[in-house]
Amino acid sequence: MSSPSSNLFVEFINRYKAHPELCCREVFGFTPDPWQREEMEAIAQGHRRVSIRSGHGVGKSTFAASTMLWFFMTRFPVKVVVTAPTSAQLFDALFAELKGLVNRLSPAWQQLLTVKQDRIELKAAPDEAFISARTSRAETPEALQGVHSANVMLVADEASGVPDLVFEAAGGSMSGENAHTILLGNPTRGSGLFYMTHTSLSGTWRTRRVSCLDSPRVSAEYVQEQKDKYGEDSNAYRVRVLGEFPRSDDDTVISLDLAESAMGRDVVSEAPEVWGLDVARFGGDRTALAKRRGTIVTSVRTWKNLDLMQTTGAIVAEYRTAEKRPTVILVDSIGLGGGVVDRLRELELPVRGINVSEVPSVAGTYMNLRTELWFKMKGWLEARDCRLPRDEELVHELTTPRFSFTSSGKLKVEGKDDMKRRGLPSSDKVDAVCLTMATDAATLLTGRFSSWNSPIRRNLKGVA
Repeated sequence: MSSPSSNLFVEFINRYKAHPELCCREVFGFTPDPWQREEMEAIAQGHRRVSIRSGHGVGKSTFAASTMLWFFMTRFPVKVVVTAPTSAQLFDALFAELKGLVNRLSPAWQQLLTVKQDRIELKAAPDEAFISARTSRAETPEALQGVHSANVMLVADEASGVPDLVFEAAGGSMSGENAHTILLGNPTRGSGLFYMTHTSLSGTWRTRRVSCLDSPRVSAEYVQEQKDKYGEDSNAYRVRVLGEFPRSDDDTVISLDLAESAMGRDVVSEAPEVWGLDVARFGGDRTALAKRRGTIVTSVRTWKNLDLMQTTGAIVAEYRTAEKRPTVILVDSIGLGGGVVDRLRELELPVRGINVSEVPSVAGTYMNLRTELWFKMKGWLEARDCRLPRDEELVHELTTPRFSFTSSGKLKVEGKDDMKRRGLPSSDKVDAVCLTMATDAATLLTGRFSSWNSPIRRNLKGVA
């Protein structure tokens, strides 16, 4: 690469530049799946815009890592830039896979490379030949911007979650005559560039769908588990198994895209801690405690089959051992919750009782306070500057409840009993998170979401 006169290097280029599958087998030590081979060969033959939507676990990280490394090793000068919406996805998954392939290279090749935390360089020409990893954020959209070389490859993993501003800023890099762009990921969002490449822009992009049903990497047990948990007609099954974009569910409060994109997002917050407690009322439900620090839900934990005093004791223990104690604990005071509020107040914890069945603070819009809190939660997620813990159960609870309109035109989110009649579990975890929205300190966070930034000032009782 740095020495064209080297016979060994010339032989390497001649053998592998147009044959990525051969490079995978002979250099990286694995045989690509049929779909991986076909897409790599398409890129070698000159397809410069490739967009791949897929289910979970079909080998997209292996495809991306091997394609980048093959491209990097068979061209000079060469610049490869890879991005993803979160550092966890970028560095723990894709870049880790790439480094694993580098470790399989012969000692002669490894001696030519410098491997850093976020970059792989050719030692002889680090500014002219490299693979660079850069996280995508709406506030810093330059991740793919200004990449120019005789050979360029831009890769966006989990492309549904990459902000459109990043792609807009990368327009010059992506349009270069020698630029190859690869978008791949689970199709969680029915809008944005990734979605458009498979719909309105499909005439100018090479597209592919990879279903878990067609992949030898995905077990039948995983597919059956997703089918049993969510149903074949659900958006979760469409996205995670079939690799299809979600249908537009006009009666669902929170979309799958909003829920999944918030999982593990890179966010920092030093705001006060607020807790929400949803107390179980009968056997099938669980008591859930959500902890939120500004724009970050730090944890949601549950207990089952606790009586009133045991529930109180569990919360007292959480409070006394907390690294950062909450400024307020917001408890659904219906049923057993009222007794928990009274006892916590006796113990001088900063508790407030919230009756979610009472009238909301926004008159004429919502049927009850529970509905208002759910839509405030939706607005909080729509700001896309918040983070939820990685929790499949929490995602399911977020994306299941439906809303309707009453005869007077008010919005109403279906209750737990309505959900059980549909054969769905209770939304205990999400209801606890929603309770954290029922305080001025919790709602006046950023002032950036226009329809939802009015603080809830009524129905807040019993400040200790």
